[in-house]
Amino acid sequence: MTLELSDRFTLRKARTPADGILEGPRLLRRLPEGVEARPYELFTVRPLGRVIGAEIEGVHLGEPLTPELRAELNRALLEWKVLFFRDQDITPAQQRAFARHWGELETNPFIPTGDSDEVTRFARDGSMPAFENIWHVDVTFRPNPALGSVLRLVEVPPVGGDTMWADMAAAYDNLPGDVKARIEGLRAVHDYIPGFDRFSDPELLARWQEQFPPVEHPVVRTHPETGRKTLFVNQAFTTHIVGMDRAESDRLLHYLFTQAHVPEYQVRFRWTPNAVAFWDNRATQHYAVNDYAPHPRVAERVAIAGDRPY
Repeated sequence: MTLELSDRFTLRKARTPADGILEGPRLLRRLPEGVEARPYELFTVRPLGRVIGAEIEGVHLGEPLTPELRAELNRALLEWKVLFFRDQDITPAQQRAFARHWGELETNPFIPTGDSDEVTRFARDGSMPAFENIWHVDVTFRPNPALGSVLRLVEVPPVGGDTMWADMAAAYDNLPGDVKARIEGLRAVHDYIPGFDRFSDPELLARWQEQFPPVEHPVVRTHPETGRKTLFVNQAFTTHIVGMDRAESDRLLHYLFTQAHVPEYQVRFRWTPNAVAFWDNRATQHYAVNDYAPHPRVAERVAIAGDRPY
């Protein structure tokens, strides 16, 4: 029997895998619905991906930002989700000053610091293993997770050490309709312990448990500036869905975690000396590729305090 094309598509749809990831076309919408692309006037944007990631040329982060430049950079951040700046020979103080244009800076008691408490320092080599090679959103264990982060590579390995980002609005857009309906209004618990217990001192974890109790966030977050819905659960800190049987919660979370793995939603950045990345923590997940040992890789990050997800 010869099947018509429509019949073959019906059969293929019936064999949707458990993780919901099918080959074929995907909806790759970079901008919110109804928003038209506009040119940038104060710098050049070189896209690195279809929906996420762009290099910015013509801006030096060590110089003060005018209100006009800050506004256009913010538009680029919202539209591309992560911005890359190369050849930025800046100091930690200049890095902090740039980040403050987006809000107050936050500290992280679990990670070593640089020249101030507001600068977290990731110094890795063969003797100091890295644990950032998991898709995650920074500090979702806080009631108000970070708005975004500015990361500067102090020492770049000769090979490896890339960082990847995934657009979680694209991940949400491509969920099947029944899954979107199922997760609408659900809330999930986020806890700092799963993200740090593999490499932190147990006494340190216990000491901070009272200050950082588990928090609840919506499974689907509405971006406060663009209005887009983004998938807001991550493997590092999300432990379970509120009010759901644990086995069912684990299955659903595994399904949702897997959506960040789709390459069409991702950008991969190869670091060079004095490169800087600035990403929107409300719209993305990221993954630090751990393939550079025994070579050293040293990075310093400044995080911008955010708002309560809704």
